[in-house]
Amino acid sequence: MTRSIARGRYAPRNGYGRFARAGALKRREVLVLRSLKLANGPPHPFDCHVGRRIRLRRAQLGLSQGDLGARIGVSFQAVQKYESGSIRISASRLYEVSRALEAAPGFFFAEYPGGEAHDEGAEEAKAALDRRETLSLVRGYYGIRDRDLQSSILQLIARLGSREGAPENS
Repeated sequence: MTRSIARGRYAPRNGYGRFARAGALKRREVLVLRSLKLANGPPHPFDCHVGRRIRLRRAQLGLSQGDLGARIGVSFQAVQKYESGSIRISASRLYEVSRALEAAPGFFFAEYPGGEAHDEGAEEAKAALDRRETLSLVRGYYGIRDRDLQSSILQLIARLGSREGAPENS
């Protein structure tokens, strides 16, 4: 047995490692694996948009990728790939995600820029909204039960934000 391994008898011939050696995959499964490989070029912008919306909603609910994966029956690595747009999410899986994240399926398609031309200011604002600290601030803000305090904090943030670039008066 050792000699046949050394000669390369069990070496993978089609790039799918132990599965090909063991003969465990059927032709259809191999084709599915090939379609999921990342070597097919960059992800489509729409897949990236849906992934960003999944990440946004997951962060709003305070779920980890593992938690979401457990709810929809996939690994956290699959959730990572859905969120990055590396693999496309099927309609049935998107429905499961929408149920797990308590959002309508249309939520994941909202705010998609219709054309190829993008407003760079809008892209920067969208990037700011996707940052972890922004989501943490929003979650904390909505965690405040006192509406008067919520209003005061919002006014304070608005005043501090309007000071950007203005000279400080001492």
